[in-house]
Amino acid sequence: MDHTQPYSDAYLQGILKSVKTIAMVGASPDKTKFSYGVLRVLSETGYDMIPVNPRPGLEDIRGLKVYPSLAAIDRPVDMVEVFRRPEDLMGVTKEAIAIGAKVLWGQIGVVDHAAAQLAEEAGMQVVMDKCPKIELFRPFWKPKLHLTI
Repeated sequence: MDHTQPYSDAYLQGILKSVKTIAMVGASPDKTKFSYGVLRVLSETGYDMIPVNPRPGLEDIRGLKVYPSLAAIDRPVDMVEVFRRPEDLMGVTKEAIAIGAKVLWGQIGVVDHAAAQLAEEAGMQVVMDKCPKIELFRPFWKPKLHLTI
């Protein structure tokens, strides 16, 4: 897939409808950080959110157990959402492949075409430089708009 071109609505909608469990790499307990708001909205929308942050002593974010790595997660993960620097995406991609995730999603500004290629070669769907919270509330995504936030 050419990730320099816009993703189709059908592609994004298909991913957001199919995933249930999302591991958020780079989740923050800081309420002023964008990752905190995205974690909150996706959790309140009904996704099973798994915060991933290796910070010592960080046990939960919004009552959700924090895992130090993708490998430490004790259940299957459908999608890995990445709130890290672009240069970290390759390492996260390798970890996502190792745990059998189906989707790799790089947050706004998180782009690495080599990592995307590796993920796709492993059978994963890939989205980069997009926010699932924003995509959920685009006009094509009507099924979840009835939920309160």
